[in-house]
Formats: sequence, C-alpha cells, structure tokens
Amino acid sequence: MNRKTRICISTLLMALLLSGCQKESPASIKEEPAPTSDTVSLTVWGAEEDEELLGQIIEDFQTHYQGQADFLITYMPQSESSCTNALMADLENGADVFAFADDQLNTLVASGALEPVENADFIRSANLPEAVQAASVNDTLYALPLTADNGYFLYYNKQYFSKEDIASLNQMLDIAAENDKKVAMEWSSGWYVYSLFGNTGLTVGLNDDGITNYCTWNSAEGKIRGIDVAQAMTEIAAHPGFISTDDAGFLEGVKNGTIIAGVNGVWNAVAVEDAWGSGFGAARLPSYTCAGQQVQMASFSGYKLIGVNAYSKHQEWAAKLAQWITNEENQKLRFLMRGQGPSNIHAAASTEVQSSPAITALLEQSEFSCLQRIGGNFWDPVTAFTAEILAGNPSGKNLQNLLDTMVEGITAP
Repeated sequence: MNRKTRICISTLLMALLLSGCQKESPASIKEEPAPTSDTVSLTVWGAEEDEELLGQIIEDFQTHYQGQADFLITYMPQSESSCTNALMADLENGADVFAFADDQLNTLVASGALEPVENADFIRSANLPEAVQAASVNDTLYALPLTADNGYFLYYNKQYFSKEDIASLNQMLDIAAENDKKVAMEWSSGWYVYSLFGNTGLTVGLNDDGITNYCTWNSAEGKIRGIDVAQAMTEIAAHPGFISTDDAGFLEGVKNGTIIAGVNGVWNAVAVEDAWGSGFGAARLPSYTCAGQQVQMASFSGYKLIGVNAYSKHQEWAAKLAQWITNEENQKLRFLMRGQGPSNIHAAASTEVQSSPAITALLEQSEFSCLQRIGGNFWDPVTAFTAEILAGNPSGKNLQNLLDTMVEGITAP
C-alpha cells in the first residue's frame, strides 16, 4: 500500500540515535549545490521492513532542503530481490529511487534503467572497495552502495559447540546428532550450495555476454573432482545431524530448540540472539571433508544498492535523495534500527558495527567469498541436483550423470 511519508523526527531523537557516532571530517563531505524546482514528486521503493527507517530518512531529507522545493515523496514497499522485475514492467513510470540486490545490476544497466553516477570519485572514496565493485559494470559506477552484509556465515549455540568444534562441519554434525539436534543449511538454493564448490578449484560464473554461464562443477580432473563434492554432499545429506531447510524453517528450528547451528545471514541475527541468549555465537563458515581433505566452505557475497531511475522526471533531486539515503550518518542509522552492515568506510569502522558478532563473522568469511555474478539458468538445475542428493538419489543415476545434467542446464544458452 502506498504511504506518503509524514513522519516527523525531533532534533532530540536524532541526537540520541546518532550520539557517539563518528562525524565525517570536512574533507569527506561533498555538498552539491541543490537543484532548483517547484513541486518535486518522487517515489521511493524499499524493503517493507525498512518503512520506519526510510520514513525518518526521507523526512530528514525534506527538512534539510526545506524551502528549496515543495516535496511530495511517496514510499512504496518493494522487495530488493525482485526490484528489477517490478521496474521492468513499467520502467518510465517506475520508482525514481529504488533499493535492489547487486546481482541485478547488469540487467538494470543493459535495460537503460541506470546511468553512470556523476560524482563517482566521491562515492568510491567513501565506500568499501568490494561494495564499489558490486555497484560497477566495467569499472563504471551505476549505483550507490547501501549495505555490505548480504552474505552468509555460521550461527552456532555455544551451549553445544566450542570454538574448536565449529572449525569442522563434520564435527558439528556429529555433536548435533549426539544431542538429537540439527545443523541447518538451505540446499534448495544455489546461493548456499555454492559454498561447497567454491574453494575446490571447480568454477562457475557469468560469460562475457552477461547472460550465459560457464561451469566446471562436473569436472573429472584436478585434486578435487565434481564427483568428490557430490559424494561429500551425499554423506552430509544422510547424516542424522543435518537438515536442509529454508529461512523460515531455520528460524522455527532455532526458536523451538531443534536447530543448534546453521548457515544464514545477518537479517536473522536479532531473532537468533533472542532465542539463544548468552549461547549466541557467530563465526565464518567451517571446513568440510571432501576427497580426504578439509575444504574451507566458500560463500557468495552480496550488497544492497540504491539506484536512480534514468527516466525520473526529477533526475537531480532523485540523485540527491539517493546520496542522502546512503550517506555515512544514515548508514549508521540503518545499522542501529535494522542491524544491517554499512558499506560506508567510516560507518563500518564504528564501534557499534565492529562489536556486532554477526557483522564480525561476515567480515571473517569475506576472505572466502566472491561476488555473485550468475546468469538465470544457474538456479533451477542446482535445485534439481540437490533435490536428488537430499532424497538419496531415487533416480538411481550415478553421481557423475547427475553432475553432467546439472552443468548442462547451468550452461544452456
């Protein structure tokens, strides 16, 4: 439902929220001359969970530029993961400013929805290099980095696991089984399944055409072959201490006590900590046994970005609002209100962010992560493959055949 923002923030509340946060140095602030206009109508798309946060940010923006324009800014909830599909339905009349996941960037640029960011050097200097890379195509910046936390790591309950235990997935599975509990991971999503292939020398990625994929997950050569990973997955799937479940299932298991560890992201940090209390722990992903050796689990890293619609009727003001939403102070506010990790260098270095166990775990995992740049044909073949593995291979095909079928689908034109 559309909602015109009408949320007022007192000076006192803003001071309380931002107290203790490091201020930007004068050299780091780049105040652009405000564009002139009469009535400025803008539509902003953001996650439904961000409504209160964006309401405060938008109201503050209007206060800051009061008298320079008559603003009519409308917030509409829109999932970041499906933003591109919604925008493509009517690009010219779509949102002026919108939040989206970085894996949609290539599509948005190719469709003409985004144009290069004008003050690119300032944005680059203010944000983490990996976030800037995620917002760029061929070294050209097309969007503004918003968060640097859209990845995954290990949650674990300290009542069951020591720091030594969490280094090995196989050890964790044994402990879970001994206690009639589970270690959770979602294998119905290729986003998580990548973690088992990512550090093996087997590769997957986007071809130069920006549409099709290359993939060697079925390779029969190298120190670790595709069939070695498939065999390891088969053993994990059959382990009584393992469960494959989606996000909702993970949270349900954490709350009812059946799940004592799992691979998930920062968006569930508050709920997991509430459930486990003093037992709450977070760390980089463990290693798992494959081909007689320990393989550190990898991960896809992800970033949330803010885009400005190239067809916006108020392009200058839309760009100003996008920069306001993503500035240092509002990224700190986003962390305080939503627990999301900042992409801004100074915000990410703040004491509050650095003391977050979930953010710290994500940063530790970043050494073994890479940007998700995958064509659309990746997802369904991986899901079909893991469904066979989880079901105990009811088709009776050998693992190499299953791998070949998956890769054929992933690399299809």
